[in-house]
Amino acid sequence: MTIASSDTGARVHRFDTAFGSHIFVADGSLVYDVPPDDAAAVDAVLAGAGSPGDRRRVTELLGQLVGTAMPDGFVGARPAAPPPLRSLSLNVAQACNMSCGYCYADAGAFGGATRLMSSATARESVDRLFSECEPGADVVLGFMGGEPLLNRGVVHEITRYAAAAGARAGHPVRFSITTNGTLLTAEDVALFASFPFTVTLSVDGPAEVHRRLRVLNNGGDSYRTLLDRLRLFDAHGRPRQLSARATVTPLATDLETLLDALIDLGFDDVGVAPVLVSPRPELAFSEEQFTGFLAQMVRCGAKALRHLGNGGRYPFSNFETALWEIHRGTHRPYPCGAGAAYLSAGADGDLFACHRFIDDPKFRVGHVRTGLDEVWRSRHLELRHVDRAEPCRACWARYLCGGSCYHEVSRRGRVSCEYIRGWLHFCLQSYVQVIESCPEYFHDGLRRHADR
Repeated sequence: MTIASSDTGARVHRFDTAFGSHIFVADGSLVYDVPPDDAAAVDAVLAGAGSPGDRRRVTELLGQLVGTAMPDGFVGARPAAPPPLRSLSLNVAQACNMSCGYCYADAGAFGGATRLMSSATARESVDRLFSECEPGADVVLGFMGGEPLLNRGVVHEITRYAAAAGARAGHPVRFSITTNGTLLTAEDVALFASFPFTVTLSVDGPAEVHRRLRVLNNGGDSYRTLLDRLRLFDAHGRPRQLSARATVTPLATDLETLLDALIDLGFDDVGVAPVLVSPRPELAFSEEQFTGFLAQMVRCGAKALRHLGNGGRYPFSNFETALWEIHRGTHRPYPCGAGAAYLSAGADGDLFACHRFIDDPKFRVGHVRTGLDEVWRSRHLELRHVDRAEPCRACWARYLCGGSCYHEVSRRGRVSCEYIRGWLHFCLQSYVQVIESCPEYFHDGLRRHADR
């Protein structure tokens, strides 16, 4: 094995914890302890200033730690072939009962082209999912908007249709829905409890934060309405997973208080997402503003880590997801399955790379009636392989990140790279601490995930 000093930084990242020095090998997402005597040589080579002896020693060290897998790699430069479809979201309502100031879909107005998906189109979408997936494969059907419960009848009908059709065809179906929660009824909640649903509520609380930008079109109190509807889960049953997703703008100055408020509402997990694309530029993070956001994220991650060390759990999903991806050795050349195993159907049946690209002709991938554009999918996977992107190809975090969200990159570029690297550096340190101090977390987590 030989590793040139010029590309070592793209392959290896060194970090320290209370347990010693460690390296993260990008290709394969592998974490190893570094002998104390070798830490200085690794640092010198990563800085591009290592002597020939340093470079030889680092090459020998990586050979000892990684073996022969590293030269050929796990990811490879060849673009992935378009895989069978495994997940499809239906934008059943390209309309919303809210006008959130930061909404990438024109504050819920979808550029004035609001419309609802018909029952016939929804059924064709489900049929397309089954025709494009592998025999016997588990599939996921999602309901999106806008606000999907504006088209409640189709959500209920198609859930039952997909479950029955999947059972006949040998395809177990899981469901998801992302909703603002203000239109929930007892019947909706009972449906989500009766089928294997992951329900994600968009909630930016506490109250004053939530009300500031999540505005109901009828002038009502969006936070009070949400709390009233949230109680329905206690009365009529919980879904397989009940999550909260908080959209965070640069106006948020106390992320820990925000998380505490949402966790106290009883969600199974709470995640946050910073705004990068918004019709109001002041509500989207700049590259400079990510410095403060990273500091807040690290404080929240440290709190979750303390809970784990004390035998508890602080259900901060950004942190837990990162730990699990590191533990599994997640390594991918794409940020997600968009345009590959995951597609999204617009209200009229057009297929797009994901729900954020609805009605964008550059990311149209076919139609539920006529099928997928395989030429587009192949070209998409060829062009967007992370090793073909700049500056991604020289980044040690590229196979955990995958190159960042396609929608955000297409609109803003890669303004969050330093934040992503900083967050993953912290998560790598946390992973070592969990492995050393409370490795049972991953065994308990396996049982918990199996129960969902």
